[in-house]
Amino acid sequence: MEAEYLNLLYYCYSRIEDPELFREQHHLKCLELNLKGRIIVASEGLNGTVSGLRADCEQYMKDVQSDPRFSHVEFKVESVPDHTFTKLHVRVKPEIVHASLPHIDPTKRTGAYVEPDEFRKILKEQPEDTVILDVRSNYEHEVGKFKNAITLDIENFRDFPEKVKELESLKDKKVITYCTGGIKCEKASAYLLEQGFKDVHQLHGGIIKYGIEAEGEDFEGKCYVFDNRIVKDLNKVNPKIISRCYVTGVPSDRMVNCANPHCNKHIPMSEEGARVYNGCCSEECAKNPDVRPYDGTGFYQKEMNGYNPYRGLKRQKNTSS
Repeated sequence: MEAEYLNLLYYCYSRIEDPELFREQHHLKCLELNLKGRIIVASEGLNGTVSGLRADCEQYMKDVQSDPRFSHVEFKVESVPDHTFTKLHVRVKPEIVHASLPHIDPTKRTGAYVEPDEFRKILKEQPEDTVILDVRSNYEHEVGKFKNAITLDIENFRDFPEKVKELESLKDKKVITYCTGGIKCEKASAYLLEQGFKDVHQLHGGIIKYGIEAEGEDFEGKCYVFDNRIVKDLNKVNPKIISRCYVTGVPSDRMVNCANPHCNKHIPMSEEGARVYNGCCSEECAKNPDVRPYDGTGFYQKEMNGYNPYRGLKRQKNTSS
């Protein structure tokens, strides 16, 4: 039996002349289809993750690809038991992924694609002249990464350009970058080429596409995702846990936020570890008077605060899109 819901992950670098107008029209389209998720609109393109009923998601994909600007967008499609989001947000931002690289245009130059099956062979062979580079943030690669990949000590992707200085010794090697869905690598690989790296490639579609097409083989740990699931299983061939509980040190890929809202540290924590400080990462945090009640999940949904999906729309509900 097919799952009733789908989760869609996608991006597209393509010029949008009036991002504000497009945002409103796109927002209304998502409301008509009862979709939830996060979509970023910028003059350079579109980036989104949404969930909804299968028929609604299929219609959404058809509608997006019917626009000549996005006819080439590739959706990573996963079956899920329910919505993976509780809200819908469609926002205009300067970049569709915050890279602090507004001058980089992936439509003009970027790293060549490596398809999942080819990438799987590279992971198995591990050629000496090839480097696998993870361009994601610490909390992402600490819970899961590809075997023997180089990781960077960064809190946010916007820190990537500064860290490239540490990779000077790799300039003459073949570098293959990867991220969750591919969008960060479009700019990361382009920036590496700009900085003089000779042979730069990127995993096409990122970790998620690799999981769909190559069974996630040799991806160690779980894949961090930006929806209410937080992490998802990826490797169907040789899975393993690489992260450890922040409190007890035992292997654990269960991601939580510290129950102290002033800390809110995002870390792996086992159920046993969570019981030590009632969901907090330390004794000090557990003593904070504002500590949130620990409900066993370590996931603290932001208050809806009268959330209205139509708030901020300037046009009438029947505006065409």
